[in-house]
Amino acid sequence: MLSTILYKTIFKDLAILLLRVFTGVLLIHHGFEKLNDINNFADAFVRPLHLPFPVTLSYIAAASEILGSWSLIIGLGTRLGASAILGTMSVAIYHALITSGFNIYLLELLALYFSSAISIIFLGPGRFSADYLINEFFINKLIQVDIKSEKKIIARLKPLKKNINLNKSKKSKVFEFPFSSFLSS
Repeated sequence: MLSTILYKTIFKDLAILLLRVFTGVLLIHHGFEKLNDINNFADAFVRPLHLPFPVTLSYIAAASEILGSWSLIIGLGTRLGASAILGTMSVAIYHALITSGFNIYLLELLALYFSSAISIIFLGPGRFSADYLINEFFINKLIQVDIKSEKKIIARLKPLKKNINLNKSKKSKVFEFPFSSFLSS
C-alpha cells in the first residue's frame, strides 16, 4: 500500500509539467529579443565564434528558442523542442567560455536552461502534455484495433490452413534506444 502511494502519484508528472512550462515561458523572450535586433545579435555572439552565415545562424537560434519554448509549454514534440534548446544553449555556453572564460554570472542562466532541456529530454513530456494524449489516445488505440483485427483474421484462417503456424510470437528487445520515440511518455 505504501509503495502505491509513493510511486503511483501524479507528483512526478506535475514536476515535469512545471519544469517544462517555466523553462518555456522564461526562455521564450530571449528568442524574441534576438529577433528585435538580429544584426546586433549576429555581431555580438555569432561573428566572434567565426561561424559562417552569422545572420542565418542568428535566425536559427531565435527560432529554436521560440519554437522550442512553445513546444515545451504545450508539450507537443517536447523532446524535439528540448533538443533544439539544448543545441542553442550548448553554443551559448561555448561562446561564454571562449569570450569571458569561466564567468559564473554569465554561465549560471545558460547552465540552468541547458540542464532543464537535458532533463526534459531524459524524463519525457509527462502525462500533462499533448505528446502523452497523442500517444495514449491515438497511437495506442490504433495498435489495439490492429491487434484485434489481426486476431480475427487469424481465427478465420486457422480452420483453412491447419499445417501453417500462424501464431506470432513477440520478440523481446534486449536493448531499446531510449530516444526511439519523441512521443513517448
